[in-house]
Amino acid sequence: MSEPPHRPARSGPRRPFGKPGARPSGPARRGGPPPVWSGEDDVALLYGWHTVAEALKNPRRRFRRILATENGLRRLAEEGVTPPVEPEIVRPGEIDKLLGPDAVHQGLLAQCDHLPSPPLAKVAKHDLVLVLDQITDPHNVGAIVRSAAAFGVGAIVTTARHSPLATGVLAKSASGGLEHVPFCLVQNLARALNDLKDNGMLVVGLDSEGPSDIEDAPLRAPLALVLGAEGKGLRQLTRQTCDVLARIDLPGVIKSLNVSNAAALSLGIAVRALRRNVTS
Repeated sequence: MSEPPHRPARSGPRRPFGKPGARPSGPARRGGPPPVWSGEDDVALLYGWHTVAEALKNPRRRFRRILATENGLRRLAEEGVTPPVEPEIVRPGEIDKLLGPDAVHQGLLAQCDHLPSPPLAKVAKHDLVLVLDQITDPHNVGAIVRSAAAFGVGAIVTTARHSPLATGVLAKSASGGLEHVPFCLVQNLARALNDLKDNGMLVVGLDSEGPSDIEDAPLRAPLALVLGAEGKGLRQLTRQTCDVLARIDLPGVIKSLNVSNAAALSLGIAVRALRRNVTS
């Protein structure tokens, strides 16, 4: 599919972030270039100390604009972080106006390009990846990205639609994790899972009705863990495509976790299992 037509520049000031309802888009043709995040001006908005500092250390990031308070700029200097573009020194209230009063920006706001989506064949070379089946809450996805970075996940595979943009709240919740765990955007999740399986990956879906506890599942590398949205869980076709379905058994009174906590727990179990397999 050809690139979308160029949109003429709008008159008036440009907003630093995309439209609230914007979603990733891209070619549907199999074997073509991967989809891309697409919003107004295709800008990723990053704010907060960890989020911006990690992005500034990432040579793959392309920055368009950096706004910083005097304190924020001083902290960057103290940590030896050199911005690739000259920051605009502003008062905290100016960033508040752009983000809203509830955003904890810590005196740093950056506009940059979205990171590129790696090809699925490259993702399949990692020992451990996460697959997200239409998880739409940016706080949850951001927390999952943070856990993925902590456990050394190679990539996160998600659909190009029905996914939150890798910007704003998601980026803040990821606390810098976006710079270490790339998003691999796909058009069709079931087809992507089959491609991962064809490349030798074991695909394990987390499902409350799974026949066994994930602690007892035969986990081995390369491994793809699949998580579904809260409430809905995995979609039927996703369930059918997984090699193994496993549940998380909890000993306490509450028998369910939110999806970000479930991701962290399952990643911990998976990493220990993969390490055992290496040493045995």
